[in-house]
Amino acid sequence: MSDIPNYLRDFAGDYAADPRAAALSWFRAARYGLFLHFGLYSLLGRHEWVQYREKIRVAEYAQLAGSFTAHRFNADAIADLAVDAGMKYITITTRHHDSFCLFETKQTTFNVMHTPCGRDLIGELAGACDRRGLGLCLYYSQGRDWRHPHAPNNDRYGGAARPEYDPPEPTYAVDPAHDLSIYLDFMTAQITELLTHYGPIASIWLDGIGVLKQGDAAAFDCQTLYDHIHSLQPQVLVSYKDGLTRTEDYFAPELGWDFEPPDDRPYEICGCLSGGWGYTAGTAHKSADEVWALLEQTGSRGWNLLLNTGPLPDGSIAEGEAEVLREVGARLRREGFPGRR
Repeated sequence: MSDIPNYLRDFAGDYAADPRAAALSWFRAARYGLFLHFGLYSLLGRHEWVQYREKIRVAEYAQLAGSFTAHRFNADAIADLAVDAGMKYITITTRHHDSFCLFETKQTTFNVMHTPCGRDLIGELAGACDRRGLGLCLYYSQGRDWRHPHAPNNDRYGGAARPEYDPPEPTYAVDPAHDLSIYLDFMTAQITELLTHYGPIASIWLDGIGVLKQGDAAAFDCQTLYDHIHSLQPQVLVSYKDGLTRTEDYFAPELGWDFEPPDDRPYEICGCLSGGWGYTAGTAHKSADEVWALLEQTGSRGWNLLLNTGPLPDGSIAEGEAEVLREVGARLRREGFPGRR
């Protein structure tokens, strides 16, 4: 029993026979998770795509790291909130499109340990989730990167992979110097770190599929990455939005109410509690009744709901949003989940 991840304790019998099958059963039963978008963009409060939308230069954007303290990021409080809300897992942005990492990594200094925060936030959340039997799912921007020199450029990937800087960004490698294999090795090394340093992981939640679909997706050889992930942790699930290879363990298209799953694999709808994924100042949050309506919609289809909140610049969850989550959790304890399963 000691080798079974805490979040899979109720699926011990299945786990002994097939860890990934047990994880799929857990995921179907989980029904409800908390999504966290947190990073340097949170300091600006203008959406997690602020660097791209406002064409903030790479060097200028990097200066935000000097102000990143996350002094009120409390992993135990976040995990307690998820439990109070009736959620069974937490998905967090380990590295978004800006390439800033919330974990300690040897692959780049553009990470949380090289900021005034100086704490491995993914490590803290991993411990908090494990202690409460919550699954920890790790978001990772696999295809879209606005910093790495050898990430996909606009010339080969539909004109939307990078910000359109004028003059061009001098740190981006261009042909013939551009070498995608350097970037692929960088990502594989980081995902290996995430799966070997933080205990059992419930899912690797990949993002950036739009870049691959507009460019040379075959060059990314995602199936090899999936096989590598499963080799490191046999129970870990892989998702890549609506599916790139269609060998993913579950589908999680962004706000994908109209997406028709190709088979009976699990399906997860992602929605925002307030106006943006990353903290967006001045936007109103949903009411408890509106969140309940989302649970009714997903439940009626047998799908999961992954509900996002963008922590404030200091790393805390806005109290108004936390109160909504607690109110919904109390109703779940009274009435159970709406819809079929």
